[in-house]
Amino acid sequence: MIYGKNLLTMLVLVPFPLVAMADEPRSVEIGGFEFTPTLKVSERYDDNFRTLPNQVQSAWVTSVRPTFVLGTQTGTSGYQVEYSADSQTYEDHADANHVDQRLTAKSIVELNARNRVNWELGYRRAQDTVQTTQPRENDKYTVKNANLGYSFGVLSGMNQIDVLAGYQELRFQNSGTLNDDREHNTTTLDATWFHRLGGRTRTLVEVRHSDFNYLLSNSTRDSTGDVALVGLTRDVSAKLSGSIRVGYEQKNFDSAAVNDYSSPTWEVGVDYKPRTYSTFSLNASKRFEEGDDGASTIHDTSTRLGWRHTWTPWISTEVNYRYADLRYLGVGRDDTLNTYGASVIYSATRWADVTMGYQRWKNDSNDSDQTYTRNVYLMSIGLSL
Repeated sequence: MIYGKNLLTMLVLVPFPLVAMADEPRSVEIGGFEFTPTLKVSERYDDNFRTLPNQVQSAWVTSVRPTFVLGTQTGTSGYQVEYSADSQTYEDHADANHVDQRLTAKSIVELNARNRVNWELGYRRAQDTVQTTQPRENDKYTVKNANLGYSFGVLSGMNQIDVLAGYQELRFQNSGTLNDDREHNTTTLDATWFHRLGGRTRTLVEVRHSDFNYLLSNSTRDSTGDVALVGLTRDVSAKLSGSIRVGYEQKNFDSAAVNDYSSPTWEVGVDYKPRTYSTFSLNASKRFEEGDDGASTIHDTSTRLGWRHTWTPWISTEVNYRYADLRYLGVGRDDTLNTYGASVIYSATRWADVTMGYQRWKNDSNDSDQTYTRNVYLMSIGLSL
């Protein structure tokens, strides 16, 4: 009886990433602004939502996610505000229930043909049930961010320079002192020079600087990160599009008790479209991430492959695979994560689509407490005007 009930409920499930709606959502005009509401409702079965090696917890999870976008555009500027909320209810596990919220405001202003300014403000309040510090309590956190960018150069010209400055605050709302060691502020500065080779291809030279400041006075994770990259980028309208960056990265800690690290680094994001209805994707990266579980930093090397194909005007499929090698430096932990996924999307009408999907995670670690498998079965419906 319970299985039959949940199977019927699965007619309103939320899609995984990569799933797009059947058509661009329609808008309504409100006082000179375009208002675009969408709704995703879901029911999924997660057989290990705490990603534990034993004492596994499984649950049916109901998710309701409305999104509201308000925007306007003139000949030289555009403004947009977006708010979304995701209410997730775990059957028989009330301690995991939570509501995630996100609010972003952004704009781009073209001062003239050669000068453009863009900015973004963001706020997110969320909870995680996976890879938590305490296996029986969600990680509860807020993220605030602000970015300011400037571009110089004609978009179709030979050269263009982009500069971006950013600031982010990460705070936790767990009980007691749980996760206090992870709270930090981050400031970033990124500068990129693009040079057009001709047609749709440009070379690039990019430098990045990041400063990580942790709130705990005795933290040894305060550090700076520096990255230098060269690469190519190709227009998204081309059959082969995307960008490739390769270079070198350094992670230097303020504390003499923590080793500094350096390594070659790369970022690849490429789409190949042999047909307008079929796209193959490759995403790969090698970089340092902020430390966790006692590690001073995490060296993440990952590759993701995807294929999206439209079989008919109403039916499309997506498959993906990701391999990641995660080295937790300073504690000797080494993880190998394999992720597989597949989904079928049925675009019933212009304003609705239904998705059925499956995702599997398998993490192998030299720390037995971090080895786990996780399977998620889902179906979803996405609605728009």
